[in-house]
This record gives sequence, structure tokens and C-alpha cells, in this order.
Amino acid sequence: MGLLTEGSPLSWEETKKLSEHVRQHGITQFINLYRRLKDRQGDVLKWGDEVEYILVKFDDEKKIARVSLRAKEILDVLQEKEAKNPEQVRSLWRPEYGAYMIEGTPGKPYGGLLAHFNVVEANMRNRRDEARQLLKPGEDLLTITSFPRLGCPNFTEPPVKPTPGQGASHSLFFPDDAIFPGHPRFATLTRNIRQRRGEKVAINLPVFKDKRTPSPFSEKLNCEGGDCEAAKPDHVYMDAMGFGMGCCCLQLTFQACNINEARTLYDQLAPLCPIMLALTASSPVHRGYLTDVDCRWNVISCSVDCRTTEERGEVPLQHCRFHIPKSRYDSIDSYLSPSGEKFNDVPLVYDNEVYQRLREADIDHLLAQHIAHLFIRDSVSLFSEKVHQNDEEDTDHFENIQSTNWQTMRFKPPPPNSLIGWRVEFRPCEVQITDFENAALVCFVVLLTRVILSYQLNFIIPISKVDENMQKAQKRDAVRQETFWFRKDLTTSVSPPVATSRCQLNDGDVYAPMTIDQIINGKDGEFPGLVPLINSYLSSMDVDADTHCTIQQYLKLIQKRASGDLLTTASWIRQFIHNHPEYKFDSVVSDHINYDLLKAVQRIQSGEQPCPELLGCCIQSKTQEKVPAALEKAESCNGEL
Repeated sequence: MGLLTEGSPLSWEETKKLSEHVRQHGITQFINLYRRLKDRQGDVLKWGDEVEYILVKFDDEKKIARVSLRAKEILDVLQEKEAKNPEQVRSLWRPEYGAYMIEGTPGKPYGGLLAHFNVVEANMRNRRDEARQLLKPGEDLLTITSFPRLGCPNFTEPPVKPTPGQGASHSLFFPDDAIFPGHPRFATLTRNIRQRRGEKVAINLPVFKDKRTPSPFSEKLNCEGGDCEAAKPDHVYMDAMGFGMGCCCLQLTFQACNINEARTLYDQLAPLCPIMLALTASSPVHRGYLTDVDCRWNVISCSVDCRTTEERGEVPLQHCRFHIPKSRYDSIDSYLSPSGEKFNDVPLVYDNEVYQRLREADIDHLLAQHIAHLFIRDSVSLFSEKVHQNDEEDTDHFENIQSTNWQTMRFKPPPPNSLIGWRVEFRPCEVQITDFENAALVCFVVLLTRVILSYQLNFIIPISKVDENMQKAQKRDAVRQETFWFRKDLTTSVSPPVATSRCQLNDGDVYAPMTIDQIINGKDGEFPGLVPLINSYLSSMDVDADTHCTIQQYLKLIQKRASGDLLTTASWIRQFIHNHPEYKFDSVVSDHINYDLLKAVQRIQSGEQPCPELLGCCIQSKTQEKVPAALEKAESCNGEL
């Protein structure tokens, strides 16, 4: 969720008055940090994953599943171990937006050993088991992207009611009591985003039109105490930050050896974000309705869209400085490396005064415009204790803006006075049902970063095409039905011939529409495929038999999802609902259907119920049998990434 500063939150009016103060001091802090660390070299590969979980309470007698609002109670216990002995814990736990959510990461980052790929799934499983020990009867910890009936009546345990026209969100559907209560940042963001915007946030997802779905589809909303004019016909309407930030995801962070490598990874991974979003699609149900989209991305984008009507371009600029094309949660807007500069084909909105300050501090054009673009946003969460800072040592004002620009990729400077280096964060993936799937995705992306850097590949396409791909990625069954712009020739002047089966192309012919199957698995004579490139890289490494087996099972899952031989989680959910005996083909996901769906998720993630259409035959079992033993092997393995 970003920066979790402790203290007393300021109201929006107080925060608004200090916005320029935060902006100016945030830039000073970045300049000071950059000057100290721009020449930092020699950091080794370290990486880690973040998995977000939803607490679910099952009532087996009534056949109802609800989110359990005990996250703080559980988190307090989980964090005690870290506070007592931070060097020995195998898992770290952090709060998330929902009072029913927690986030777990490895106790220490992984490094450059190939054998670490054997440890990822075991660590994820250990995390889940650690938290599950604190659950009450009927509760479980599920890795699902969105709770299907979030915002429906009585979707929480204990039951809490929304307060339309009051509180932080003013929502018709999402109670403020479902916001994590242990840190003021979450409710403060909710309130200030709404107040800055001048109205409630508005999320409208096209409803999935089944055989008996009313046409036009229109809900009878109780608008007493709260406006609902933003609701569109044939759409599922949501009106609170919780509908977006209350979703779960899978994220990765990589440490680079220096700032230039971090900028390279930022650029090269950006075109992969929509591909991985489509491949991990897992959220087709929102507020109890089947929708015509498979992913959470636009839901979150709208849920934190604090732009005013002027900034959205709905009325002429009068009181605001910029027309801003996107929400503060969206895909990246510019590349950072020289290789990407000519592909920055979308005019970038940035604060020219900030840009000039950065240029005068000898920060290059590409990085200066990136930071100046982030700083067109106001602070939307500020604490009284953090208003006045030492700009030589502190970076909270910089992080205040940086951490509330939630984009597909995040470029992360080293924290002050830290051993941590320059990093990038990969943010698009939806979380999957099983630890096996999540581990497969993590290892695939990590291996891809090694292939990119080792072969010096080039995935960069115009930013406008990445934006187009992001919208395609969220469509129903995008993996099998859509094509995506992707670079045809990945080679650079130093890449080996194995990286492509084509000769060098002119700039005007560098990208073409491809299916995800072609991108992942290749197309004979035209495109090598990402998995074959990984296998080529691995063939030059000294990989032990166990690690090779683990990696190949992970890659097989990725390949079969890409080819359509295995379903995405979103397609599996749709199929489950469609085949449920109580489904009336009207797009409604009832309490009973929701209960049975989440019970099936519970059985699949525990290994109790095979799911070959989602996982394939025996893909998971072989890995599960041998992974625990790999925990002891990893430290002594010499295979370097």
C-alpha cells in the first residue's frame, strides 16, 4: 500500500494548504538523495514477492461466506515475532486497505541462487500456514483478487453497515468499518481523495449480459443520504475506494546493481505488464454480479481517481493547473532509459517548475520529467508530525507523492542511510488461488529479468501501444481472444542469435499484434517466445536436477495458460458460476453461489480438490512433494542467476 507514516492525520483542507510545501520539500529530498546515491554501484540481485490475502468466514450451516474483519487482531500477533527477533522471522506481515486483508512477504529477500526458486513456493505456503494458525473455526485465508460479493448487504463478519453521506467514503455499499482500523492512512486517503475530487469516486463496470440478464440492466439503488447519479445503465456501479484497494494482488520488487540497470528493468518490464495482467486475470465478479471484464485494474484506477472535473477535462481549467489524462493509479506514462526515449509517444504532463529544478541539479531529462510528472499530483495523506522534516536526511515528503502514484511499474530510489539499492517494483499481476501458481508467476518474471539483462534484449514499444494493451488485457478471456502489440525483434547489437529468428528491423516495423500464446511460447520463424528464451538461458547455466524440475513445472503452467490449454482464474470462476445449479443466467452471484465458489477455492488451494482445468494434471503435486527439503539446500547451492 506504500508509505505507512505514523502520526495524526490532517484534514483535506489542512493537507491542501500544505500541498506546495510537500511538493517543494519532496523535490529537495529527491535531489539530495540522488546526489548521494547516483553513483552507487555493485549491489547484488535481490528480489522478493508480496502476496495479499483475504480473511473469509464460512457459515457452513447457512451456506454463506463473508469477509472477516479481524485483520488487525491477527496482524498484531503476526508482527510480534518481527518486533522481538527481526533477523530470524521467515515472514513479514503488513496491513492492507481492508479490515479483512493482510500482506505477507519473505522474511529476507531472495538472492542470485538458482536454488532459491525451490524456496519460493515453500515460503508462500509457510506464510499462509503461519497466519492460519491464528484463525477461528470457520475462517480461512484465501488468495483471491476480489471478494465476489464485496459491497453486497451483510458481506462482513461481524455485520457492519455503510453510512451513505457520512464518514470517510460516503458509500452506499462499502462501510467505513471495513477499512483497516489499525492505521489512519487508509481512512485518511479515502476521505481526502473524495474531498479533493469534489464528489465520490465512480466505478462503472459493464455487466456481463447473460441469457436472462435484464436489458437494459439497471439497479434500483437506495440513494438516500448519498448521490448515485454517476451510475450508468448496463453497468455495475461502485462508489468507494474500498472496491479497488480492497482487491488483492501479487507484486515483485527487484534490486538492481546500479541506477542505470534499474532504469533498464523499469523500461523493459513495462510492456510486459499488460501481458501479465491478462495472463493472471482472476476478478470477473464485483458487488455480486458477473461483469464483462476479467481484471481489477480499472476498478482500482477509478477507486482512487482524485482528479477534479477540470483535471479530467470535463470543464475548462480555471482553478487547477493541469489537464491530467489518467488516474494516479494507472500504467506508466514514460520510459526512463535512453533506449525508451523515442518511444515516449504520448505527450507527458509534468510540472515545468519542478522539471527545471531537477535539470538545474544535473538530473537528466528522462528522469527529471518522470519525477516532475509524478509531482503534478497533490499529497492526499499528510500527518502533522511529518510536516517539517530535515531534507538532508528525510525522504517522507518525496515518498508521500511517490507512493501514491500507483503505476504498473515503480522506480524506487534507495532509502536514506540504508543498505538497500536502486529497485523496481512490478505491480500488474492478480493474485492466484494456489501458492504453486503464485510461485510460478514470480519465478517466471524473475527469470525474465535475468534473460533481459544477460541477452540485453529490448522489449520497448510505444507507450501508446502499452496503454492500448492495458485496456485489452482486462477484457473477458483476453488471453485467448485478444492480440497485443509486442516487439517483433528483441535483439540489440550485443544479443546472441538465439534471441530472434528474424533479421534486424527498421524502427517503423519493430512491433506487431501477437497473441499471448505467441508472445509466451513463440511462433515458428517469426518470434522466439519468452519461455524458449528462458530455457535457452538456463541451458547455459549449471542447474541442479531439483531446481530444473521445479522451474520446468512453473514454466509449463505459464505456457499452458498462455496457449489456452489451461484456464485463467477468471475463466474458471465464470465456468464455475455458469455450471452452478442455482445460477439463473441473470449475471447475479448469490450468497449460495458465492459460498460454493469460495469453498471450491479453499479445497483447491489446500490440495484437497484437484483442478486440472486450472492447474493441469499433476503439475502441482510433484513440486509440493520436494519443495520443503529445498529450504535446506538453497544456502549451499552455487548456481548463480
